[in-house]
Amino acid sequence: MSTATTTTTRTYQIDLAHSEATFQVRHLITKVRGSFTDFAGTIDLDAEHPERSSVSVTIQAASVLTRQPDRDAHLRSADFFDVERFPTLTFVSTSIKARGNDLYDVTGTLTIHGVSKTITLPVTHLGTAKDPWGVEKAAFETDITINRKDFGLNWNAALETGGFLVGDDVQIHIEVQAAAK
Repeated sequence: MSTATTTTTRTYQIDLAHSEATFQVRHLITKVRGSFTDFAGTIDLDAEHPERSSVSVTIQAASVLTRQPDRDAHLRSADFFDVERFPTLTFVSTSIKARGNDLYDVTGTLTIHGVSKTITLPVTHLGTAKDPWGVEKAAFETDITINRKDFGLNWNAALETGGFLVGDDVQIHIEVQAAAK
């Protein structure tokens, strides 16, 4: 005898026009801010059983933008992202745990510059709503700090006064609005 199991999983595609992937890192004595302008992803959301949900995101490394063309070219070069050899940054979830009040720990594999590490993202579900055209949307955000050297992004320049030009810690903010398929 078998029992039928119903699933409440809904698939959402990231809506790039209403999403952002930004970062900031210390540069000399201030912070440089930038973003990635080309990324896509899928969220399979089971609101009743979050542990059955999953997330997959791919960012095009060449889309890095800091509003300074020479710096952007340097970030795309072999000194940093090496976009010719490593064209994408990816995150694929391996587990999701609810923490209550629309907060989740999303653990998965982050791959940057060909180096993969397991990280846990503290994700907030911002809610769901239908847009004026009747499309269901879901929104999420996360903030995390990573050490760029953990991913082989080691370039730096020593300063005459001591220390280095670029900080190791990179603060990342991702906010996505995703459309139900």
